[in-house]
Amino acid sequence: MPASDPDGSVLLTSDDVGALLAAAVQHAGGTLVSWALDHVDANPAQSTTATYSALVDWPYGRREELLGVSARASGPADTDTAAEIFADGQREVAVWIYPQDPDLPGLARAAYAESMAEVANSHHVFSRPVQPDDLNLQMIGYRPRRRAVVRVGLGDQVVYVKVLRARLFDDVLARHRLLEQAGVPVAEVAATTDDHLLILRELPGQPLARAIFGTTEPCTAEGLIELLDSMPASVARLERRPPWSDAVRHYARMVSAAMPSLEPKLNRLVDLIGQGLAPIPPGNEPTHGDFHEGQVHVAGGRVCGLLDTDTVGPGRRADDLACLVAHLSTIQRMNASQEARVHQLIRRWVPVFDTRVDPAELRLRSAAVIISLATGPFRGQEPDWERETATMIGSAEALVRQVS
Repeated sequence: MPASDPDGSVLLTSDDVGALLAAAVQHAGGTLVSWALDHVDANPAQSTTATYSALVDWPYGRREELLGVSARASGPADTDTAAEIFADGQREVAVWIYPQDPDLPGLARAAYAESMAEVANSHHVFSRPVQPDDLNLQMIGYRPRRRAVVRVGLGDQVVYVKVLRARLFDDVLARHRLLEQAGVPVAEVAATTDDHLLILRELPGQPLARAIFGTTEPCTAEGLIELLDSMPASVARLERRPPWSDAVRHYARMVSAAMPSLEPKLNRLVDLIGQGLAPIPPGNEPTHGDFHEGQVHVAGGRVCGLLDTDTVGPGRRADDLACLVAHLSTIQRMNASQEARVHQLIRRWVPVFDTRVDPAELRLRSAAVIISLATGPFRGQEPDWERETATMIGSAEALVRQVS
């Protein structure tokens, strides 16, 4: 590996990657017409994965494609062999064309109506047999080599297909079943497949992420706490997953790599967060692990559903509440009325959270989560990512300032 670019981050975010993409497309039988960086996942000094929106001429015509490339300081990993390995003289990288993600074998089926119709019919997912043309597919989220979620609709019937890595599938399903059996309002499992698709029925109500912009109270802070506290005690006996705050220095390095001007401020924040949280024990409450407004469904002013239970395990209630506060504090591209509405909710909910957990801990953990979220604008190549990143770090700074 080149000493100056061990993780491939320079190569994968520069124009030099164009020759690599062209070679990969040519190997697949096409000609690269144009490309643009779409998404970056960086793990400084270890690995980088990037995707590129590309226009490709194939023998059957021109079409848009999504190309993925992974580079690792240690060289290709075992799962990289499911992609094509290309060398540029200095390093080897794995290249694939969506949806042939080397770590998500089920994505190739979940991405197309033809194969999803076969899955739906073989598992009786819908109330009647379906044809490909009956289905409406929408990619809700794709994190290359990590996970994907596809919304599949048949009229007013909707399921969500979670595309998971093989080594995580059984664990994710077991955690979901654990909450389901305890009466926590999680989504009903419609089907599972051998290529690691977890198909879930749509929850009732609407996502809190949408309800927060309504004119009525979406739910109460007490209701959110009660939802978390309804998780069974057995969750605390699962494998412990570190809270977001444990990785704050790692995320700060990622942000600093993208925006070196923020490094002094981030180092100071990381030190203050670490000092403030150091005396606090890990905790043994059942926690969600990634609790935010996108994970909760509400109806009639009450909580009615909980999503993405993959991360449940022992921790501190402050971990979950801090995650929610951080997400609400960093919603991007709101208009003035939406911003006022969200700030009003934060001002109303946080004092209630302060009665359940230590206020200083809540703010320090919230700041840590914000720093992790601040990797998002660059990773997603948002048009104004530098300003958005700086604003988010400013929000983290404001929270730390309240308790320092």
